[in-house]
Amino acid sequence: MTETTFVPKFDDDEDTGRKLAIICSKGNLDMAYPGLILANAALGEGVETHLFFTFWGFDMIIKERMDDLKFSPSGNTAMHLPVGDWRIPQALAPMPGMQPMATHMLKKQIADLGVPEVPEFLEIIKASGGKLWACRMSADMNHVTMDDLYEGVDAIINAADFIEMTDGAQMLFI
Repeated sequence: MTETTFVPKFDDDEDTGRKLAIICSKGNLDMAYPGLILANAALGEGVETHLFFTFWGFDMIIKERMDDLKFSPSGNTAMHLPVGDWRIPQALAPMPGMQPMATHMLKKQIADLGVPEVPEFLEIIKASGGKLWACRMSADMNHVTMDDLYEGVDAIINAADFIEMTDGAQMLFI
């Protein structure tokens, strides 16, 4: 039996014909990064990439909120301190000051890895050819217009338009 090894071609700028559609529905700091990281990786591989921001995911693209995303240890049983494997007991998570402390710790860990903050990450995705779409229903519910959104957002569109333009795409819901 012969083993087959896949070796990617990194010197090839051709369009892969692949599409990735990521629905960003959460606006807390820890849920913002998975979609951004996956979008960036896909764009680096030549994959056509679309991000659709809906419900709380709007916090990632609203100018007034995008620089101030929070991380809450409440209900997050995986929350641990950045040293060792110390877990934060859930009884302590709702205590005053825990959210700011947890947010600060997570932002520091992310920065220490050289990962950009959300606004800069969106800028990188746009510069790499990624498309950013805002959900019409979420915009209407929250009385948000294009003027309220990060300037890199392509348009406010309805869900049916997003489904149509991402026909054949691999779909991720975060």
